[in-house]
Amino acid sequence: MFVDSAILYAVGGRGGNGCVSFRREKFVPKGGPDGGDGGDGGSVILRADPQVDSLVSIYYEPHRSAESGGHGKGKLMHGRNGRNLTVLVPCGTEVRLESGETVADLVEPGQEYIAARGGRGGKGNRHWLTSTHRAPRESTPGEEGEAVTLRLELKLIADVGLVGYPNAGKSSLLRALTGAQPKVAAYPFTTLNPVIGTLAFEDYTSLTIADLPGLISGASRGVGLGHAFLRHVERSRMLVYVIDMAGADGRNPWEDYLSLREELEKYNKALLARRAIVIANKMDIPSAEANLRIFAEKTGTRPIAVSAATGAGIEPLKKLLHRESKRRQRSFRQGSGRSLRSAAGTSEAR
Repeated sequence: MFVDSAILYAVGGRGGNGCVSFRREKFVPKGGPDGGDGGDGGSVILRADPQVDSLVSIYYEPHRSAESGGHGKGKLMHGRNGRNLTVLVPCGTEVRLESGETVADLVEPGQEYIAARGGRGGKGNRHWLTSTHRAPRESTPGEEGEAVTLRLELKLIADVGLVGYPNAGKSSLLRALTGAQPKVAAYPFTTLNPVIGTLAFEDYTSLTIADLPGLISGASRGVGLGHAFLRHVERSRMLVYVIDMAGADGRNPWEDYLSLREELEKYNKALLARRAIVIANKMDIPSAEANLRIFAEKTGTRPIAVSAATGAGIEPLKKLLHRESKRRQRSFRQGSGRSLRSAAGTSEAR
């Protein structure tokens, strides 16, 4: 089960109590105070792990508490600190408070965020010893740990995001490119959850490609899969618009393309500055050729013609994506800050 949004109720461990104790040894009937301090409570820590691909564990087990600290003891014995509780989350998890404020964006493997800090341990009575107060009986209890409610949202990190209307052939294209096995059927909204495949090249470079749920008009307002779809588009370094050039179901290919860009712009204008290419899919259907010519005239864009069903045009598309992969590697080596991990080019590939 894929879950990309979950609520986490995190509670840090309570600090241990300070101890009231006095030294008692042979020939020392009235020794001074020797009460130890309580241990600190453990913290709840979120850690990004590349082996985790969903928030499903938090969805089903939202309440997480760290261990409390041990109480102080006599002979100045300090209570044991509570163990931290580490909760593994997928890379790309965004952490928000109830107010909506974003407090962490866990993108890199191993990156951590302290969700709820443990309480500090209490003080033992030795801290109240003075020249005039020789037998203090004061101590302090441990502090309560933090208790927070956090909303976690996963935004998939992929080099390429396939954007298109339902039934445009995105899943078939992903299968043709990478061999991934998303569900494919001749009806809209076959893909309800993102599917990621890896396109590997002979020179050991690779690109991750995400098949994202189909977008519909009004998605920027939450219509259909709405924000659940657009959330994942934000992380894609390159966008591939997949257009049903055959115009199935009476759709207009060029209007679909312009509508897709409009929805992305409404959601986040920066998405239109991403490096992007346009794929004219279903070119094996007779009506596609005429629509392709009209599309180029209407939009000023020359799409790459392919048929995911027959495999036509797939190899040239792979070569284009390979060049994109090498371009990004060169940028990374040159320290330009446009690596596969953090870049989004501003030019549009034609």
